[in-house]
Amino acid sequence: MMRLLVPAALAVWLGTTLVLGEVRWVRRIPLRDRLRPYAPGGDARSRTAPGSAGWSATVVAVLGPLARQHGADLARVAGVSEDLSRRLRRVHSPLDPTSFRLRQLGWVMGALAVAVLTTAVVRPAVPIVALSVVGAPVLAFLLVEQQLSNASTAWQRKIFLELPVVSEQLGMLLCAGYSLGSALTRLADRGQGAVAADLRVVVSRIQQGLDEVTALREWAALAQVPAVDRLVGVLALNREAGDLGRLIAEEARTVRGDVHRELVETIERRGQQVWIPVTVATLVPGVLFLAVPFVEAMRLFTSG
Repeated sequence: MMRLLVPAALAVWLGTTLVLGEVRWVRRIPLRDRLRPYAPGGDARSRTAPGSAGWSATVVAVLGPLARQHGADLARVAGVSEDLSRRLRRVHSPLDPTSFRLRQLGWVMGALAVAVLTTAVVRPAVPIVALSVVGAPVLAFLLVEQQLSNASTAWQRKIFLELPVVSEQLGMLLCAGYSLGSALTRLADRGQGAVAADLRVVVSRIQQGLDEVTALREWAALAQVPAVDRLVGVLALNREAGDLGRLIAEEARTVRGDVHRELVETIERRGQQVWIPVTVATLVPGVLFLAVPFVEAMRLFTSG
């Protein structure tokens, strides 16, 4: 009896430990997870970082590095050269690179399963089977990658369009006597757009100990918008220039001119596109009217 009691007690203890290890209020959060929200870009990773134990954490630990490495290689082959973590941070995604690659791997496996089941039911030719089995996962991978690229481009576009108004507001606050840090905080708290979301990250970095210029340069490096680079270059003169508000107002007018010029180019391009169907509708009947006499003359010439 004692021989059975010891293994049973050991099994109960092991099972209880595994079950309680999955309960959040029992499990102690590791130190790296508690410190992650205070690291640069740590807010996004802290919501998706695995805990300390569990089969899901094991799967992530095994498949995560493989998915991240091979996913980056495939993205590079597809022509995507920008770093994945930078694009995720730019759009304020709640995913880290490993979680994004694992989600992308899930879409790839789902597309592969659908392709295999479809070909098993339909039973097409062998080339179509090979094309479906290979093409469906590649298409799913590229689709997820393209969605992130489109979101990154759209965020940069929002920053470019919102920057003139934000620059003017920043210049007004500086002229009214606000310091650069307090002006950035006010715009971050009261704004609702893409620039305000980025400024909230800048303010958070300043509160972590960075000076204003360094935090703004981090934002410029992350945004990859030329107008932001020029604005940050002007703001870097905060402690050297006495009329910083006027310089920012001039920079805001320059950015507004760039936006206006791009808008005019877009309108002209669309105006030119309107004439394409009109030109085609005009040329096709003319070609037909010219072709009929030409064909008739060639027939008379060859028959005579």
